[in-house]
Amino acid sequence: MKKLEPPDTFHLDAARGWIGLGDLVSASNELEEITPELRAHPDVLLLRCEIYHRAKKWDGLLAVAETLVKMIPKNSQVWIYRSFALHKFKRTQEAFDLLQPAATLFPDQWLIPYNLACYTAQLSRLKDAHAWLEKAIALGDAKAIKLMALDDPNLKPLWASISQS
Repeated sequence: MKKLEPPDTFHLDAARGWIGLGDLVSASNELEEITPELRAHPDVLLLRCEIYHRAKKWDGLLAVAETLVKMIPKNSQVWIYRSFALHKFKRTQEAFDLLQPAATLFPDQWLIPYNLACYTAQLSRLKDAHAWLEKAIALGDAKAIKLMALDDPNLKPLWASISQS
Protein backbone atom coordinates (compact mmCIF):
# COMPACT_ATOMS: atom_id res chain seq x y z
CA MET A 1 0.00 0.00 0.00
CA LYS A 2 1.20 3.47 -0.86
CA LYS A 3 2.50 5.57 2.03
CA LEU A 4 0.32 8.42 3.27
CA GLU A 5 1.81 11.82 2.54
CA PRO A 6 0.64 15.43 2.83
CA PRO A 7 -2.05 16.59 2.44
CA ASP A 8 -3.54 13.22 3.40
CA THR A 9 -1.49 13.08 6.60
CA PHE A 10 -2.86 16.53 7.53
CA HIS A 11 -6.41 15.18 7.21
CA LEU A 12 -5.49 12.16 9.29
CA ASP A 13 -4.01 14.38 12.01
CA ALA A 14 -7.04 16.66 11.88
CA ALA A 15 -9.33 13.65 12.26
CA ARG A 16 -7.36 12.59 15.36
CA GLY A 17 -7.80 16.08 16.74
CA TRP A 18 -11.55 16.06 16.14
CA ILE A 19 -11.80 12.68 17.84
CA GLY A 20 -9.94 14.10 20.82
CA LEU A 21 -12.46 16.93 20.95
CA GLY A 22 -15.34 14.49 20.69
CA ASP A 23 -16.52 15.73 17.28
CA LEU A 24 -16.92 12.46 15.42
CA VAL A 25 -18.74 14.01 12.46
CA SER A 26 -15.86 16.39 11.76
CA ALA A 27 -13.38 13.54 12.25
CA SER A 28 -15.25 11.42 9.71
CA ASN A 29 -15.44 14.37 7.32
CA GLU A 30 -11.66 14.77 7.52
CA LEU A 31 -11.17 11.12 6.57
CA GLU A 32 -13.39 11.69 3.53
CA GLU A 33 -10.92 14.36 2.37
CA ILE A 34 -8.16 11.77 2.05
CA THR A 35 -7.31 10.69 -1.50
CA PRO A 36 -9.97 8.07 -2.37
CA GLU A 37 -7.56 5.23 -3.12
CA LEU A 38 -5.82 5.80 0.24
CA ARG A 39 -8.99 5.68 2.35
CA ALA A 40 -8.37 1.94 2.69
CA HIS A 41 -4.92 2.55 4.20
CA PRO A 42 -4.59 0.84 7.61
CA ASP A 43 -3.93 4.15 9.40
CA VAL A 44 -7.14 5.59 7.98
CA LEU A 45 -9.12 2.46 8.79
CA LEU A 46 -7.82 2.43 12.37
CA LEU A 47 -9.17 5.92 12.87
CA ARG A 48 -12.41 4.87 11.22
CA CYS A 49 -12.64 2.08 13.83
CA GLU A 50 -12.14 4.59 16.63
CA ILE A 51 -14.91 6.78 15.22
CA TYR A 52 -17.29 3.83 14.86
CA HIS A 53 -16.44 2.61 18.36
CA ARG A 54 -17.10 5.98 19.96
CA ALA A 55 -20.26 6.47 17.87
CA LYS A 56 -21.47 2.97 18.80
CA LYS A 57 -21.82 2.04 15.14
CA TRP A 58 -21.17 -1.64 15.68
CA ASP A 59 -21.85 -2.78 12.12
CA GLY A 60 -19.26 -0.38 10.71
CA LEU A 61 -16.81 -1.26 13.47
CA LEU A 62 -17.17 -4.97 12.80
CA ALA A 63 -16.72 -4.62 9.04
CA VAL A 64 -13.63 -2.43 9.28
CA ALA A 65 -12.07 -4.39 12.14
CA GLU A 66 -12.48 -7.68 10.24
CA THR A 67 -10.64 -6.11 7.32
CA LEU A 68 -7.89 -4.79 9.57
CA VAL A 69 -7.32 -8.13 11.32
CA LYS A 70 -6.39 -9.47 7.88
CA MET A 71 -4.36 -6.41 6.87
CA ILE A 72 -2.45 -5.77 10.12
CA PRO A 73 -2.79 -8.87 12.31
CA LYS A 74 0.08 -7.69 14.52
CA ASN A 75 -2.04 -4.81 15.84
CA SER A 76 -3.79 -5.97 19.01
CA GLN A 77 -6.39 -3.20 18.95
CA VAL A 78 -8.04 -4.49 15.77
CA TRP A 79 -8.60 -7.88 17.40
CA ILE A 80 -10.21 -6.15 20.37
CA TYR A 81 -12.40 -3.96 18.16
CA ARG A 82 -13.66 -6.95 16.18
CA SER A 83 -14.63 -8.95 19.26
CA PHE A 84 -16.13 -5.93 20.99
CA ALA A 85 -18.44 -5.38 18.01
CA LEU A 86 -19.38 -9.06 17.93
CA HIS A 87 -20.24 -8.93 21.63
CA LYS A 88 -22.44 -5.88 21.03
CA PHE A 89 -24.32 -7.97 18.45
CA LYS A 90 -24.87 -10.63 21.15
CA ARG A 91 -22.40 -12.92 19.41
CA THR A 92 -20.40 -13.28 22.62
CA GLN A 93 -19.18 -16.83 22.06
CA GLU A 94 -17.84 -15.82 18.66
CA ALA A 95 -16.27 -12.72 20.21
CA PHE A 96 -14.48 -14.94 22.71
CA ASP A 97 -13.43 -17.53 20.12
CA LEU A 98 -11.93 -14.91 17.80
CA LEU A 99 -10.16 -12.97 20.57
CA GLN A 100 -8.70 -15.94 22.44
CA PRO A 101 -5.79 -16.46 19.99
CA ALA A 102 -4.82 -12.83 20.56
CA ALA A 103 -4.02 -13.64 24.20
CA THR A 104 -1.13 -15.75 22.90
CA LEU A 105 -0.17 -13.35 20.12
CA PHE A 106 -0.05 -10.37 22.50
CA PRO A 107 0.91 -11.84 25.89
CA ASP A 108 1.70 -8.43 27.44
CA GLN A 109 -1.62 -6.75 26.57
CA TRP A 110 -3.86 -6.69 29.66
CA LEU A 111 -6.94 -5.51 27.74
CA ILE A 112 -7.20 -8.80 25.85
CA PRO A 113 -7.61 -11.02 28.94
CA TYR A 114 -9.84 -8.33 30.45
CA ASN A 115 -12.20 -8.58 27.47
CA LEU A 116 -12.00 -12.36 27.57
CA ALA A 117 -13.05 -12.15 31.23
CA CYS A 118 -16.03 -10.02 30.22
CA TYR A 119 -17.09 -12.48 27.55
CA THR A 120 -16.72 -15.58 29.73
CA ALA A 121 -18.62 -13.86 32.55
CA GLN A 122 -21.47 -13.13 30.13
CA LEU A 123 -21.34 -16.76 29.00
CA SER A 124 -21.74 -17.80 32.68
CA ARG A 125 -18.30 -19.41 32.75
CA LEU A 126 -17.36 -17.68 35.99
CA LYS A 127 -14.29 -19.78 36.82
CA ASP A 128 -12.82 -18.91 33.42
CA ALA A 129 -13.84 -15.28 33.87
CA HIS A 130 -11.97 -15.11 37.19
CA ALA A 131 -8.87 -16.62 35.61
CA TRP A 132 -8.91 -14.16 32.69
CA LEU A 133 -9.47 -11.21 35.01
CA GLU A 134 -6.60 -12.30 37.24
CA LYS A 135 -4.36 -12.48 34.20
CA ALA A 136 -5.39 -8.96 33.17
CA ILE A 137 -4.71 -7.69 36.69
CA ALA A 138 -1.28 -9.34 36.69
CA LEU A 139 -0.38 -7.68 33.37
CA GLY A 140 -1.64 -4.17 34.05
CA ASP A 141 -2.30 -1.63 36.78
CA ALA A 142 -4.03 -3.90 39.29
CA LYS A 143 -5.86 -1.15 41.18
CA ALA A 144 -7.12 0.59 38.03
CA ILE A 145 -8.25 -2.68 36.44
CA LYS A 146 -10.13 -3.75 39.59
CA LEU A 147 -11.89 -0.37 39.74
CA MET A 148 -12.78 -0.62 36.05
CA ALA A 149 -14.05 -4.17 36.55
CA LEU A 150 -16.27 -3.06 39.44
CA ASP A 151 -17.90 -0.54 37.09
CA ASP A 152 -18.24 -2.89 34.11
CA PRO A 153 -21.71 -4.44 33.81
CA ASN A 154 -20.22 -7.31 31.80
CA LEU A 155 -18.36 -8.36 34.94
CA LYS A 156 -21.29 -7.97 37.33
CA PRO A 157 -21.27 -11.70 38.13
CA LEU A 158 -17.76 -11.20 39.55
CA TRP A 159 -18.31 -7.97 41.50
CA ALA A 160 -18.60 -9.62 44.92
CA SER A 161 -15.39 -11.57 44.52
CA ILE A 162 -13.52 -8.58 43.00
CA SER A 163 -14.44 -6.33 45.91
CA GLN A 164 -13.18 -8.96 48.38
CA SER A 165 -9.77 -9.31 46.71
